[in-house]
Amino acid sequence: MTGRYALRSVRVVLTPLERFAEFLRTRGKRLTLQRRLIVEQVFSHHDHFDAEELLEHLQQMIARRKVSRPTVYRTLAELGEAGLLKKMTLGGRNVYEHDYGYPQHDHLYCQSCNRLIEFHSQEIARLCARVAQEYDFEIASHRLFVTGRCAECRRQGLLPSAAESPAQNA
Repeated sequence: MTGRYALRSVRVVLTPLERFAEFLRTRGKRLTLQRRLIVEQVFSHHDHFDAEELLEHLQQMIARRKVSRPTVYRTLAELGEAGLLKKMTLGGRNVYEHDYGYPQHDHLYCQSCNRLIEFHSQEIARLCARVAQEYDFEIASHRLFVTGRCAECRRQGLLPSAAESPAQNA
């Protein structure tokens, strides 16, 4: 996205793979080949995805090697614990997005097609800071979902699905 609400890049010292390896070491675990493949696939591009989509991509990518469903789910949970991914519920399914090396941002969520549009707004950040100051509250982070219908769904006359609204964390 370009323009006033575009997300800016964030500089990080460690790659996601290095940070995950460090996280695992602190817990006495190893960075196995399967975990490495999962991390590389997850951070090869920025998309919101669920575990089944990731599993499908991995199976297509590495047909000769098997990455099990439990390994994918367990590794996604570990990536969340390591601060690399955030999990949220959208349209009744758990969806993941990058957290490490990715700027604070908010979302426009289409209730018809489940499309997510990410944006950053200094005005929203300033408003949060003012409200927090008024209540003597220390902000760790925030997540804003604006729900509605995207232009394409409105053009096609698609109605919002009956699925639940997005949740901050599952």
